[in-house]
Amino acid sequence: MGPLERIRELAARVAGAYGLEIFDVELKREGGQQVLRVIVDRPGPAATPEESVSIDDCARVAEELGTLLDVEDVIPGGYTFEVSSPGLDRPLRHADDYRRFAGRWAKIVTSQPVERQTAFNGRVKGIDGDDVLFESEGKKLMRLPLRLISRARLEVEF
Repeated sequence: MGPLERIRELAARVAGAYGLEIFDVELKREGGQQVLRVIVDRPGPAATPEESVSIDDCARVAEELGTLLDVEDVIPGGYTFEVSSPGLDRPLRHADDYRRFAGRWAKIVTSQPVERQTAFNGRVKGIDGDDVLFESEGKKLMRLPLRLISRARLEVEF
């Protein structure tokens, strides 16, 4: 098991104890030093700030996971360690994300044109089979094949 897999395993165990899950784990070199980023998420709707990941959640996971990483010496040498949430403008990656965030505004980019375009702004309406249901800015309901979506992220609405 490589260091990234071990970090992911430890992070999932710590996050799980607080009712959280791992959204992403990155270990990379930035400016000549190693940076470990662990992004935690709360399963479920997470539609409001009260239901999403708090600063306290991040601090608890960081403290406990940091201790485990030091004890097990998973990452040799010095490194910078950050724990955060996916944020309000989070990426959408899986069918579950489109189901979970139905009703929210998003920006989607496809790898191939759908109805002669590759960039879409509008409201996620959910998922149907392998298609994302999407209402474009012009109130047109569209089906975007999940396999063609190369990038998607929620947009912050005020």
